[in-house]
Amino acid sequence: MSLALPLKGIFPPLVTPLLPDFTLDSFSLKKILQQIIDAGAHGVFILGTTGESSSLSQKIKIQLIRETCKLVDGKIPVLVGITDCALGNSLELAEMAKNYGADAVVAAPPFYMNISQEDLEKYYKDLANRCDLPLVLYTIPSHAKTPIEIRTAQKLAAHPNIIGLKDSTGNPDYLRALAAAFASLPDFSLLVGPEEMLLEAMDLGFHGGVSGGANAFPALYVRCYEYYQNNEKAKAQEIQSLIHELSRELYQHVEHPSAYLKGLKECMKLNHLSGGILSPPLRGFSEEERLSFHKKFEKVKLKIQRILES
Repeated sequence: MSLALPLKGIFPPLVTPLLPDFTLDSFSLKKILQQIIDAGAHGVFILGTTGESSSLSQKIKIQLIRETCKLVDGKIPVLVGITDCALGNSLELAEMAKNYGADAVVAAPPFYMNISQEDLEKYYKDLANRCDLPLVLYTIPSHAKTPIEIRTAQKLAAHPNIIGLKDSTGNPDYLRALAAAFASLPDFSLLVGPEEMLLEAMDLGFHGGVSGGANAFPALYVRCYEYYQNNEKAKAQEIQSLIHELSRELYQHVEHPSAYLKGLKECMKLNHLSGGILSPPLRGFSEEERLSFHKKFEKVKLKIQRILES
């Protein structure tokens, strides 16, 4: 597939479906990807934060790349996360992504060592020079510790193999500054991670979103994007408000650092898309938490169905 730039639309950051022994659930993977494709998503991003990539073995990562590319079969672009603390592991994943037919790779900063912006710039340039696929930068300081500062992003954008940036800071000031900094580079892809900021980001000039909820309800996010593109802003805002409710009710069901992933994977289970199993050290809800979550889920799902049918 020839990758059209900038990347535009909804790119679900795929959850990694697991079996009880924590191996890849290939049957569920097929169901999830088919729903995403059928909903009209504009691409898929595997091995990101939502995909629990830091908790997966290299073997499972390579298997996921292979099976995803085979199942998607060129219908939509496949973006592959290659974030790792070891450059060699990132390059191995990038090579596998190329070999199996992915369209681009995505890398957040290495997340263990303390590094400077100068270190980061040199690291990304080295990675981009040695990757055969286009590279998307990924800033997520909540998980990767080192932020990609605006000036660093601008310097890296000059590299011919660096095609965009995914902003998962959740910081409105950074979002605005990033949009302003790249306003004169319309082909450099800007994608927003937090789905609660989807419309705000697109109003600033971002090209789309990498929205976790689009695993469970892809049609909702695609509809929001399409309404916005068709200048039906009121309808888009109605969906954005529902996305906020979904986030509030389902991703913040418990006070826990991994509440988002607990909630999203439980959504996948209730939608009969996967078993809802998280990779250690993460764990799912307790039985009591699960029962109360189900009640919230049914209310939110009913609202989503109504808005999609209207």
